[in-house]
Amino acid sequence: MQTNTQNATDLPLVAKEYNGIDRNAWVFGWNPQQELWNGRLAMIGFVAYLLWDLAGYSVVRDVLHLMR
Repeated sequence: MQTNTQNATDLPLVAKEYNGIDRNAWVFGWNPQQELWNGRLAMIGFVAYLLWDLAGYSVVRDVLHLMR
């Protein structure tokens, strides 16, 4: 006999956000999708700055040098 219970691991194939739109969709305005894109672009910018700093073009080091 089978019961009609659902496991916690039974997830839909496409995860939907609060407003029912795909989380990776580019939607204009203040919404959860833009928060995800903002985080992704911030991570790309942070890594780009780290690479720029490793190449010897440090903005922070230059500013601290000017303050002395």
